[in-house]
Amino acid sequence: MISYNKRRFLIVDDFSDFRSSVKGMLNQMAAQHVDAAANGDEAIKLCRENQYDIILHDYNLGEGKNGQQVLEELHHAGLISPNCIFVMVTAESSQAMVMAALEFEPDAYLTKPFTRASLQQRLDKLVERKMALQPILAPLAKQQYGAVLQACEQIISSQPRYAPLCQRYKADALKTLGLHEELEAQLQSLLADRPMPWALVMLANHWLERGELEQAEACFEQGISQFPMLPALFDGLARVKQAKGELLKAQVFLEQAVKISPNSPQRQAELGKLARANQDPERAIRAYRQAVSLGRHSQFRDPECHLHLAGSLQDQAGDAAPSPKAMLEIRQTLGDLSKSWKNDPGLTARADLLQAKSLVKAGKQSEADELVRNASSKLSNLKTFFSADAALEVADQLRALGQAEQADTLLGTCAEMYGDDPKVMAGIAAQTSNPAILEAGQQAQTHNREGISLYQQQQYPEALERFRAAQALQPRNISFALNTAQSLLRLLLSEPTDALREECQVCLEQVRSMPESDHRYARYRKLCERVEAL
Repeated sequence: MISYNKRRFLIVDDFSDFRSSVKGMLNQMAAQHVDAAANGDEAIKLCRENQYDIILHDYNLGEGKNGQQVLEELHHAGLISPNCIFVMVTAESSQAMVMAALEFEPDAYLTKPFTRASLQQRLDKLVERKMALQPILAPLAKQQYGAVLQACEQIISSQPRYAPLCQRYKADALKTLGLHEELEAQLQSLLADRPMPWALVMLANHWLERGELEQAEACFEQGISQFPMLPALFDGLARVKQAKGELLKAQVFLEQAVKISPNSPQRQAELGKLARANQDPERAIRAYRQAVSLGRHSQFRDPECHLHLAGSLQDQAGDAAPSPKAMLEIRQTLGDLSKSWKNDPGLTARADLLQAKSLVKAGKQSEADELVRNASSKLSNLKTFFSADAALEVADQLRALGQAEQADTLLGTCAEMYGDDPKVMAGIAAQTSNPAILEAGQQAQTHNREGISLYQQQQYPEALERFRAAQALQPRNISFALNTAQSLLRLLLSEPTDALREECQVCLEQVRSMPESDHRYARYRKLCERVEAL
């Protein structure tokens, strides 16, 4: 018999009578440690202060975060351990709500109303399962993935009824450890036995990440034929079509995913991005509106959605001024951004420029000029630079608003930071023919390529000299600085000197303005941690 007297519970529901009722049920089950919260923010605060064994969380809490958003934030912030049982509770049964709740994979889903007997029966099974999987969950909580693999094999052989769950934990551990061949073999073996939704998604994504587009596409299509209500399969097929340059087809598949499960702000934002690329402003506006609305209380709230919603409303108007209704929505959307992210001058400058563009079209030049002056002042004092795509967009807006000199200054910085990317340089060349911008980094790129070749041949001192030469020419280039820092760290392992360590720190300091959205940011943070540990 399962004992609950030492387990800590959290009940989250916006109705006090329901919280009291469930607490009474738990007390009848001998539970002694029961906390309660009326909303998502209270729940997250309590989870920061306490370690809960079982959380019973209502999905719909009225205003504020819903149950899915709380679960997302708990995982993102590391406030919920693998040992915790999270049960999503709701009286609703709409497809959109059910799919949203299940996509982030709570341990169970419980429909109101329920009795003490039905609650205890469900919890008994969940606790029994967690106890059986404890050899896996304990090392998983400590991120000891090698031990997770060993425990999976032991439980699969000793308790076959838990084998399907163990296979999932095993696959996740193999992926985290970068054991790609073993992961592929495991997934193919499982799918040869019987179709499993999670294994199909993981195998298809595995092939997509490795650039094997035809295999990924076939796997996603097979999955859709077998599990047509699984939105992750449509998401994946849309990514394959995007990688193949088939943007219209990608939009069709992503629209299907949204139809099945519309309550994901990330999915709506991706649909908006595709629709805008396909010059479909009406669909882009609908998607970005949803992304902004859904993101309001979400861990994944993204200011880019506000900017793209305003941009899509302008796209809809074409060369004409947006309608009064659209102008009002643009103003409100950008005003919300400027208020919510008021301490980010880069974002508020972009909002000012977008608003200025609308005002120019509406014939309100003096108001537009004031916003442009505000934006220019903010841009001249940026501590964190834009992503390459954002920098190109801002430069184009500045030029259209009569600020050609500042546009070229921005493009120059963009070329220095991202100039080793041919796509970025093509975007810059589409806006300017200034040779000082377009040709400045060519010699530096040659040095960098030579350094990469030497590093791969394990000729580390020679590689370092090439990277130093590249960085001397373009000190703010992210790739050059990271390559130099990595080479210095390699030499520090055998020759730990203060001079090398200091040089490494200087390299990393030179690119501290890189945005966190950059795909190299994780590498930058890892290098910083390694230097600090020396």
